[in-house]
Amino acid sequence: MNICVVGTGYVGLVTGACFSEFGVRVTCADKISEKIESLRRCEMPIYEPGLEDLVRRNQDSGRLGFTSDTTEAIRQALVVFIAVGTPPAEDGSTDLTYVESVAREIGRAMDDFKVVVTKSTVPVGSGEKVRQWIQEELDAAGRSVDFNIVSNPEFLREGSAIGDFMRPDRVVIGLEEKSPQSLAIMKDLYRPLFLNETPFVITNVETAELSKYAANAFLATKISFINELSILCDRVGGDVQATARAMGLDRRIGKKFLHAGPGFGGSCFPKDTLSAAHFAREVGSPFEIVEAVLRVNERQRQYALGKVIEACGGDVSGRTIALLGLAFKPETDDVRDAPSLHLISRLLGQGARIRAYDPEAMPEVGRLFSEVTLCKDAYEACEGSDVLAIVTEWNEFRMLDLPRIRGALKAPKFVDMRNIYEATSIRAAGFEYWGIGNG
Repeated sequence: MNICVVGTGYVGLVTGACFSEFGVRVTCADKISEKIESLRRCEMPIYEPGLEDLVRRNQDSGRLGFTSDTTEAIRQALVVFIAVGTPPAEDGSTDLTYVESVAREIGRAMDDFKVVVTKSTVPVGSGEKVRQWIQEELDAAGRSVDFNIVSNPEFLREGSAIGDFMRPDRVVIGLEEKSPQSLAIMKDLYRPLFLNETPFVITNVETAELSKYAANAFLATKISFINELSILCDRVGGDVQATARAMGLDRRIGKKFLHAGPGFGGSCFPKDTLSAAHFAREVGSPFEIVEAVLRVNERQRQYALGKVIEACGGDVSGRTIALLGLAFKPETDDVRDAPSLHLISRLLGQGARIRAYDPEAMPEVGRLFSEVTLCKDAYEACEGSDVLAIVTEWNEFRMLDLPRIRGALKAPKFVDMRNIYEATSIRAAGFEYWGIGNG
């Protein structure tokens, strides 16, 4: 089976590489020719553990190819995945410009039956729009070609995307009515997972589209719940980590996503919660819980910033802050809507100086903020700084040489936004300590 994945961003590249690992012949297409040339040289545009090796192995085997000739790639494929970006618009809705562009190109290119699969995260009703856009191009050319629309949302976590694809919790396939041919093709495509008894949810297109938003909105709700609880813990002398453990041991709740911090970020949760809230309002059914999640997340970012300001005695002007961790989470270089960007922007705006270190995300932060001093490691970032703040919980920050850190700082002030250290041990090492919900 030949498939085409249009879009070589995070979702498209991982999807194409993983399907090729299943033995499928995959062509990843993108209009940016420079990006395609880099991928042919096995130069990854993103940092994702294991991805470079996966791409190289399948490219060498001939199962995975890259092209900027999207039209030809579509013509040669039985299944075409749409995996382009769906950025948020100013009003919080989802911008489908790139999806529409691909759909129309499919309509102009296709000359035989295709299964058109939406992998991009799109609002409910987008599948019908994709069908209309394709049909409009066919009608304009006076051609009659059969095709089916499928929704197959991705549930990939940055930093563990390959494992998520190869060993998923579930695969969701949304089909139009009376499309047994498409179901058979999708089952064949995912046959290795069927053999491994992966749970499959076979449903209609609208339900599949909604499932991605429902999952991300619920996970974002758990994060905002524990973040709001962390503020309460600080007020009453509670420990948010112990509270979260007590909650998480209840199997009805579970322990995942109950870690207090400076708010969620990344490419999914902020965009998807905004989009879910927007389209729910549009259909006259406001998503009140998600609206509250968005407000809590903004407040948590301000709360985390307040910890740094408090550590500086109430005024950061003229102070130097060492920030450890810039990516929105460990094991990625993604800084989209990361809490670090909010902190940097506000601290610089109040006259602070920033020294920062992250294992992967510094190039993008340097492009966004030329004023930030990027350092080779955590210890260089602390050199001459007034306060240390851990923003992202990379493993290498969990066992810092505390005497060395203390010697590098102007003052022994330690802000732990991820609660990866125990307050008692940090204070015993001679630091003033501020945590989130336990400091």
